[in-house]
Amino acid sequence: MATARDPAAVLQHALLTRLKLRQLALLQAVDRHRTLGRVAAEMRLSQPAITKALHEVEDIFDAPLFERTSRGLLPTPAGDAVLEYARRWLAELEATAQVLTSIGSGRSGRLRLGLTQWVPQQLLSTALTHLLQGTPRTAVMTREGVTDELVAALMAGELDCAIGRSYDGPVTGVVQQAFYEQEPCLMVAAASVKRLSRGPLDWARLAQLDWILPPPNTPMRRTYNAVFVGAGVQPPQPLLETTSMRSIETVLRTEANAVCILARDVVAEMAQGGVVAALPYRLGWMLPPVSFFTLKQLEQQPAVVSLRAAVMQTARQMQAKARAAA
Repeated sequence: MATARDPAAVLQHALLTRLKLRQLALLQAVDRHRTLGRVAAEMRLSQPAITKALHEVEDIFDAPLFERTSRGLLPTPAGDAVLEYARRWLAELEATAQVLTSIGSGRSGRLRLGLTQWVPQQLLSTALTHLLQGTPRTAVMTREGVTDELVAALMAGELDCAIGRSYDGPVTGVVQQAFYEQEPCLMVAAASVKRLSRGPLDWARLAQLDWILPPPNTPMRRTYNAVFVGAGVQPPQPLLETTSMRSIETVLRTEANAVCILARDVVAEMAQGGVVAALPYRLGWMLPPVSFFTLKQLEQQPAVVSLRAAVMQTARQMQAKARAAA
């Protein structure tokens, strides 16, 4: 007597036995160019050959992956899902090739690390020193960005781990561990501190200044907007939207009324150059904690475990020193 077969199991069998990596690369090329003629030119094949190859891939997945429109070939819902996994699979393949090349060069491997600029230099230095000065050394690829970008890169298989702010958005396969808390403070040009610190903390007055804020729809921008709203003040329209420390410092050099919120320990590092300084106010809240992110399947990998331990140990030492000095 015939029995019904699980459609997912049938599809999985087709993928295991028929799907080839070059077919995933073809899908990416179609998504990138959106016309078969351009794909054929890139891959140095005839357009009929590309058309046949695309039909073969769609037959494997048992679904149309692209539809013809006036704007070219656009992914169907099934195509979007397949492209997401194709990007991840090909990124993992590239990462594997890089790791093996590093091992072949006498290193212990290669680690792709995401970093946000808004954490103390001491933590960033610990991470890089730990990886680069080990025996044997680990080859490192770093990528800077805001936490949202770093988490997205982790989910896409483009990073192995990251140091950023705690993240409350939807994630799949990413684990995070908070390990360092920071107090925020208001940072202005050093020459403007005396003038801008007159009187008590007044968010209505501060909102009239020239604000430097993170880009819209980032966790920190949402945090700062909530602070203004909680004080009964409309969030200001920023003069500059950025997460770049160099851009922030440049604007503070030239704009006497410019102000931003950064972690107090980061401001202390920047203030050593004499260009910027903190206003003498306590804001009464804490920033989202600095957290260590990695993929669930990598969290027990020795390189990730040792890096996480080194960074967290430095964080404990920094916080102990700060408590002793308070």
